[in-house]
Amino acid sequence: MASQSVFVVAIDFGTSYSGYCFSLASGTDQIRQVYWGAEHGLKTPKMPTSILFNQKQEFKYFGYDAVMKYKSLPSSQADSWYFFQNFKMQLYNTNVTLGMKLKATNGKFLPALTVFSESLRYMKDHALNTIKEASFQTVYSEEEITWVITVPAIWNAAAKQFMRLAAKEAGIISDMLSRNLIIALEPEAASLWCKQLPHEGFMADSSDKKKFEDSPGIQYIVVDCGGGTVDITVHEIQQNHYLKELHKATGGGWGGNRVDENFINFLKEIFSDGIWDEYAKRHPTELQNMMYNFSLQKCSASREAVYIHCYYNLTRVAGSKKDISQFFENVAGTVWCDGTIMITYEKMKSFFDYSINNIICALREILCKPEMDKVQYILLVGGFASSIILRDAVRQAFSNKYHILCPMEAQAAIVKGAVLFGVNPHIITSRISCRTYGLCVCEKFDSAIHDARKRRVSKTGDFIYCTDLFEKLVEIGESVNIHEAAHYDFFPIEPDQTKLASLNTVVHTTNTIICDLPVTAGKPLDWSLTYT
Repeated sequence: MASQSVFVVAIDFGTSYSGYCFSLASGTDQIRQVYWGAEHGLKTPKMPTSILFNQKQEFKYFGYDAVMKYKSLPSSQADSWYFFQNFKMQLYNTNVTLGMKLKATNGKFLPALTVFSESLRYMKDHALNTIKEASFQTVYSEEEITWVITVPAIWNAAAKQFMRLAAKEAGIISDMLSRNLIIALEPEAASLWCKQLPHEGFMADSSDKKKFEDSPGIQYIVVDCGGGTVDITVHEIQQNHYLKELHKATGGGWGGNRVDENFINFLKEIFSDGIWDEYAKRHPTELQNMMYNFSLQKCSASREAVYIHCYYNLTRVAGSKKDISQFFENVAGTVWCDGTIMITYEKMKSFFDYSINNIICALREILCKPEMDKVQYILLVGGFASSIILRDAVRQAFSNKYHILCPMEAQAAIVKGAVLFGVNPHIITSRISCRTYGLCVCEKFDSAIHDARKRRVSKTGDFIYCTDLFEKLVEIGESVNIHEAAHYDFFPIEPDQTKLASLNTVVHTTNTIICDLPVTAGKPLDWSLTYT
């Protein structure tokens, strides 16, 4: 946290839903939760991660406003506006570049940096207005607010760095190295929130009444179940109640959106022969309504059949072929029920198979390792963890050995934990390196081990060396203490050498910065590597 900060603002920029919380930097006894959708008859801790630009590519709306405005547009106008949703997934498992573009629902493209930065700008401005109202109109300077933005732990360094750049473009920070912005890993933030919760802070939908112990030596797995990705990390509580990471972050694109995709594919099978494709193309606003209804149903705590309202234009398009009830004949697990599609609980569970199977498989792979023998808890967090189908599956697989816990505010656990992290970012003492880091060096040539094709002689002729060798500094899976510097000495080869390229490397768990470093001929270079 920046030493001058008065407030900490944490932004949970999710694949499906986003929101923010804030508190005074002097303490987190009262974390202010912001609710969304009141003007639309709703009250939710997060809003849809949806953004709308007009025909001139100008930002107009974000969140519920973007969804509702897009839904209200006539089809003739909707095709010329730029509507984006679930776009955060474009940064996962891909080659993130500054010039990358995102595809809107109208098939046209906008720069990814524009979409992300305008989204962050909206939340920044909203947060500043809220803080202004909460602090009796007092206006605080940039240096008096520490911002925290959450990202998946399994994102690569380029994606995490892209979020920092988007924050700069949004006006959250003025330069890339500003200490007023902290990039927080989502499962770590959730872990901080869960470990300080009382027993009553967890859902009581199982016979396991074990309270989570915030005691030194306790080891547990955090499964962050979001809309796009599922992040899995393992933590151990230290003597000072700080956290040590025991296993490198793992996971994949197994979030709640996969369930939505399976539901869509199910409807395509029912309304075949191009009927569904025609409906989706001509009536995107109705489809938005249907999918929003389904997203609420999939995270229900009920083990009963669900009813999805079938909108007018779908019945009209389908009815032009045959009576709509006939589409449901001989379709297992669903029934046409007077204007609604009834889906049995068993059929609903089948939409979760891909996500659940991957989550359970990943957990078993981690837990079978000898070093994980002391793990006692599995914490399920994130909006997708609200689903009783997901929680039941994890309990069935692991409750005989582990205590399965899910916080009451599963969706808000990450953003509230991010506030805690912003107040004390040193609470994470170490992380497991997800990559091997090193640099290119030269060594004295040894014919027994070195490739003769890489043999070189210095300009003075008194030093024979091998070029293009890899000096390993940190190995994948190695535990690295945060903010601890490792020092290395390197010597220039040539007497007139004045620069070593790509040596001043500060390796973050969130980004890597590489630049040239000047050297003095004949003198050793004392170089340090710091992890933050």
